[in-house]
Amino acid sequence: MESELALNARGLVKSFGRKVVDGLDLSIRPGEFYALLGPNGAGKTTSLRMIAGLTPPDAGRIEVFGRDVTRDPLGAKSIMAWLPDEPLLYDKLSPLEYLEFIAGLWRVPPALARGRAEELLDLLGLWPHRAERCEGFSRGMKQKTVLAGALIHDPKFLLLDEPFTGLDAASARLVKTLLTKHVGNGAAIILTTHILEVAERLASRIGILSGGRLVAEGRLEDLRAHTGFETGTLEDVFLQLTAL
Repeated sequence: MESELALNARGLVKSFGRKVVDGLDLSIRPGEFYALLGPNGAGKTTSLRMIAGLTPPDAGRIEVFGRDVTRDPLGAKSIMAWLPDEPLLYDKLSPLEYLEFIAGLWRVPPALARGRAEELLDLLGLWPHRAERCEGFSRGMKQKTVLAGALIHDPKFLLLDEPFTGLDAASARLVKTLLTKHVGNGAAIILTTHILEVAERLASRIGILSGGRLVAEGRLEDLRAHTGFETGTLEDVFLQLTAL
């Protein structure tokens, strides 16, 4: 049933002088890791912003776990988290203070928030820096802090726009482990990334956008069959599909 889907988006259209997203349909199940890929300007970020309720679609409808993003924005947003490609922090706060502040916005009980904050900072390798001001952090440390903030209220649906930008190999592994754990607990994740190896390893299903349209979708094996690359990498498949 549609109400059992983590995401049910139908006929999404958005124009900014030109049509950026053109009739996009997306369905994602609970416990699914979905990668939305495409070249620059394909409409990936705009699609995520519409799903997150930050940009209204010109046409179409969006439901997150059965909640209409347009008609019930507060209800939908309460079970979602959005991580933009640029980490936005209150630089004068420490990671622990930032997480407690974000948890308060989501009305997470203080004791629960403290426990989650400590667990997330530990999992992301930030615990030794918990009392330092974020203004002195590297891009990667800021990225991990913002990710912890996105997870502090235990969202059922997570939208990530280029979450691995600025992360070194060790940090990227920590983030992958944390996201995989979150999906394993029944949440759904949709992410965009230009690092195709990440999508190939993490995503259970992949959608490829080109010109605002979904040109192919499925497991890597399905995409290979679609293009005729029996043993090709995701990069091979991606370049073939986006050259159409």
